[in-house]
Amino acid sequence: MEVSGIVGFLILVADVYAVLQIAQSETGNGRKALWIAIVVVLPLLGLILWYLLGPKPS
Repeated sequence: MEVSGIVGFLILVADVYAVLQIAQSETGNGRKALWIAIVVVLPLLGLILWYLLGPKPS
């Protein structure tokens, strides 16, 4: 399945945002690396998983 055009661009921007948020979080380095790997390897699914299962604001 190929995602292109505006949808692909929006997914790319959302993934970059997620990676930046993960990198700036207070989470340990191992968890950061795992989340970043998931988001990069599985762009859409990783983004959804990070949004649902990632750190919650306190």
